[in-house]
Amino acid sequence: MLQQGLQESNKLRKFSIKDYWKTYQNILGLLGVLLLLIIVFSVIAPNFLTTSNFIDVLRQMSMISIIAIGMTMVIITAEIDLSVGSLVAASSAVLGFLAISMNFNIWIAMILTILLGGVSGYSIGFLRNRYGIPTFITSLGWLSVWRGIAYLITGGFPLSPFPEGFSFLGSGFIGPIPFVVILMIFLYIIFYYVLVKTPFGRNVYAVGSNIKAAQLSGVPVAKVKTAVFVITGMLAALAGIILSSRLMSGNPTVANGWELDVIAAVIVGGTSLAGGRGSIIGTFLGALFIAVLSNGMVLLGVSPYLQLVVKGSIIVFAVILNAVQIYGIKGMQKDIE
Repeated sequence: MLQQGLQESNKLRKFSIKDYWKTYQNILGLLGVLLLLIIVFSVIAPNFLTTSNFIDVLRQMSMISIIAIGMTMVIITAEIDLSVGSLVAASSAVLGFLAISMNFNIWIAMILTILLGGVSGYSIGFLRNRYGIPTFITSLGWLSVWRGIAYLITGGFPLSPFPEGFSFLGSGFIGPIPFVVILMIFLYIIFYYVLVKTPFGRNVYAVGSNIKAAQLSGVPVAKVKTAVFVITGMLAALAGIILSSRLMSGNPTVANGWELDVIAAVIVGGTSLAGGRGSIIGTFLGALFIAVLSNGMVLLGVSPYLQLVVKGSIIVFAVILNAVQIYGIKGMQKDIE
C-alpha cells in the first residue's frame, strides 16, 4: 500500500500544468483563438453556425490542408517549397492530358501524376543536397516551370470530360461527410503517427534542430530532406487530382497563390521557420483557422480585397510571433550590437 501511494504521489508530482502549458502553448493558444473566432462569427454572421456550413469549411480547406501536411515536414527541416501551387495546376493538366488526350486508364493516369509530383520533390531535394542550392531558389524556378508546362500541354484550355465515376473523389460523400474530408483526416492521422512515433519523424526534427549534430549522430540528413520534398510533391499532385475530380476537367489555370495559403497554414499552426519545431495537429488547426476566417468574412460580405489584407496581416503577425519566440523581444539586433 505504501509503495502504491508513493507511486501515485510521484505521478501527481510529474504532472505540472506549467510544464503542460509550456509544451503545448502554441496548440492551446491557437485552439483558444479559433474557438473565440467561431463564437464571434456565430454571433455576427448569418448562417455561420450550421452543420452544412462547417462541413463546407472542412471541404474547402481539404486540399490546402493535405499539401500543408508535407509542407510542415519541409519547414521543420528548415527548408521551403514554393512550387506546390503550380504543381497542383500541372498535375491537373497532366492528368487531363494522359486520361483524355492519350486515353490512359484513369487509375494509371492518377498513379503517373502522383509519381510526377514525387519527381518534382526529388529534384528540389537532390539539388539542395548535391550542390547546396537553396530550396527557395529551386522551388521558385519550378513554380514557373510547372505553370508553363500546364499551359503548354493543354493549350491554355480545360481538358474534359473525365470518366463519370471520377467525380466521387472530389465531390462524393460517405454518409453526410464529403469523401475528401475523410481522406484529409486519414492523411493527418497517418502523418501524425509518422512524425511522432517513427524514427523517420525523429530524424526530421533532428535535421531541423541542428543539422551538424544530426550528421554526427548518424542521421541520414540528405535522405531525410529528399524524402520530405518527395512526400510534399506527391501530396500536391494528389491535391491536383482531387481538384480535377471536383471540376471534372484538367485545368491549367487553377491553384494560383496556393503556395502562400499552404505556408500560411503551417506557420499559423506554430511551425518554426527556423526549423526543428512544429506539429501536424498545429497545421490542422492553422488550416482550420484560415478556412473559418475566410468563410466568416464571405458570409459577412467582406470585400475580397479586404480579405486579402486581413489574411496577409495574420500571416505577418504569425511570422513576427515566430521570430519573437526564437530571438526574443529585442530580435536579432541584440546580436549586431
